[in-house]
Amino acid sequence: MQHLTLKIYGKVQDVYFRDNTTELAKKLGLVGYVKNIADGSLEVVAEGEELPLKKLLDWCKIGPRLAKVERVEEEWEEVGNLSFEEFEIEY
Repeated sequence: MQHLTLKIYGKVQDVYFRDNTTELAKKLGLVGYVKNIADGSLEVVAEGEELPLKKLLDWCKIGPRLAKVERVEEEWEEVGNLSFEEFEIEY
């Protein structure tokens, strides 16, 4: 299993990014969370198999229609056990 942490910069808050990310992650069978960060970015933490995580990463580089992603920082880590039970929005 893999653990992926993303920090997404640009016009990414208030454009349904969190909702769409959560929906896709659940469809891909991933667990983790997405949340707004005070600096205007988003943090996405996801765990699961590598291929679904790569699909989520590719989607996050574009985002939903109204988003304007400027850059995405990614950090990968291999994990033995999943840290989360589901994928959710953190407030």
